[in-house]
Amino acid sequence: MSILHELWRVLTDSPVFGVGLTLGAFLLANRIATWVHGHPLANPVFLSILLTCLGLALTGVDYQTYMTGGEMIGFLLAPATVALAVPLHREAQRMRGSLIAVLASVVAGATAAVVTGYLVVHVLGGSAAAALSMAPKTATTPVSIAVSEKIGGEPALSAVLTILAGILGAMALGPVLTAARVHDPRVRGLAMGVVSHGIGTSAMLQSEPRAAAYSALAMAITAPVVALLSPLLVAALLMVG
Repeated sequence: MSILHELWRVLTDSPVFGVGLTLGAFLLANRIATWVHGHPLANPVFLSILLTCLGLALTGVDYQTYMTGGEMIGFLLAPATVALAVPLHREAQRMRGSLIAVLASVVAGATAAVVTGYLVVHVLGGSAAAALSMAPKTATTPVSIAVSEKIGGEPALSAVLTILAGILGAMALGPVLTAARVHDPRVRGLAMGVVSHGIGTSAMLQSEPRAAAYSALAMAITAPVVALLSPLLVAALLMVG
């Protein structure tokens, strides 16, 4: 037993454990999503997080140990994000005639997201730090963290809220738009990119490739818009209330 225990300790302390657990959770999450025919609630990213947490709980491995391998998966996030430019390139010819409308829509959507994010927490009695952390949630995680630190929020909380917004958007926004009879792939894609950034865009790639192109464009525009406007919008909100 002591030899097996030692082997288990060596395995869990190795980066191989974090990589293996993450990939295993994602593969199982994809299988589950296939079993339920791509139901929005069976979002692979959401299921992967749950399965990874379950794996850590069952094995007793702490988060810091897991991240020795998890960071290697995180390193692949940058090229994966850049790969979202592929559907954008395929739709480039169709987009050229509507760039001004797209830009205006994304700026309006990002502004509304920052303002409503702050106001929801403020009206419900949340702390100022929580409201400021909520404001930049519609940007990608690195941008959200940087903006949160600049405006006085909690960067770690902003990271969690950003990921949560992405997952919830990927799960719920498509059915909501369908229920509202919004079927134009351009509108659906722009809405998803503003609200749900990379997580929503990647989810759209499988079911709505044309909409995914507009989602990738909206995501790319939203990040700098949130970074530029959040300090100004938050300052104005603080002055008002």
